[in-house]
Amino acid sequence: MAGEQNVFAFVETRLGGMRRVALETVTAARRVADGTGGAVHAMLAGAPGVGGLAPRCGVCGADVVLVLEHAGFTNYNPEALAATIAARLQGGGYRAAFFCASAQGHDLVARVAAKLGLPYASDVIEFTVAADDVRVKHPGYTNKVIHALALKAVPALVSLRAGAVLPVENGRPGVVEAIAPAIDPATVRVKVTHTEPAAGGKLDLGDAPVIVSGGRGLKEAANFKLVEDLAAAFGNAAVGATRAVTDDGWRPHSDQIGQTGRLVSPDLYIACGISGAIQHLAGMRTSKTIVAINKDKDAPIFQVADYGIVGDVLQVLPVLTAAVREAKKGG
Repeated sequence: MAGEQNVFAFVETRLGGMRRVALETVTAARRVADGTGGAVHAMLAGAPGVGGLAPRCGVCGADVVLVLEHAGFTNYNPEALAATIAARLQGGGYRAAFFCASAQGHDLVARVAAKLGLPYASDVIEFTVAADDVRVKHPGYTNKVIHALALKAVPALVSLRAGAVLPVENGRPGVVEAIAPAIDPATVRVKVTHTEPAAGGKLDLGDAPVIVSGGRGLKEAANFKLVEDLAAAFGNAAVGATRAVTDDGWRPHSDQIGQTGRLVSPDLYIACGISGAIQHLAGMRTSKTIVAINKDKDAPIFQVADYGIVGDVLQVLPVLTAAVREAKKGG
């Protein structure tokens, strides 16, 4: 393994912009490369002009930014992208490769693994590099256990859960290297024809540092306005919901957090009127700080919360929102 020292990071973009989780993969790769003595190669793929995002990759630790500019990558092109990454990993002397554990990332890393005939670890929350393997941890059985895995294959393919790594600025300039696709993007069988942005320009749950979530304790759909007000007071927050709420039509299913919804790890998660069913906990319990608001002091959500407020969520939320607004004024 002495020759495999470099580390690869795929930089995920959406609608021409770089996602926050993409910088987390670059930071993760930097952490590993500092131990192996290798270089971080970050890949950007998109329509002509995507190379303008390259400096941000360098800031987070990329030594080389591989820029794949082609009209065929205006939308996500799974076949051409997987073929290009697989070809790069075969010849680049890479010890590990990091992807986002997003919808796109899950699809992409699986395709790359299949092309290379290698295993991969998904939804990873911790990782270390040992002499003969890359050791990772990821939640299993609705977060009842943490699986510890040793990836002995080279390169080790890893997809990181959003929030597992805090982006760190290293101030590296990053050398830009233009690359070509391994296959013609126009010849692929699967084509993404359109990407629909979130309604109203909402912050994506995977990118939000703060998430304010609501459950059945809000009593009716109209009361989600209180959750939205608190999220707006923070200014950098997204609104989430439980499965029961989305099944009842109170919120769109894209807002659902849980085992069958989105898996999130924000810096701050505020659970409003959420009892804490196992299915929901599976999607958010790795959040850095959890605040729970519930009138039932014995609600399971308090077992994972860092801070708890026992009270009527309909009365607590307006007070909390006013306090956040006041704090923002002072800041």
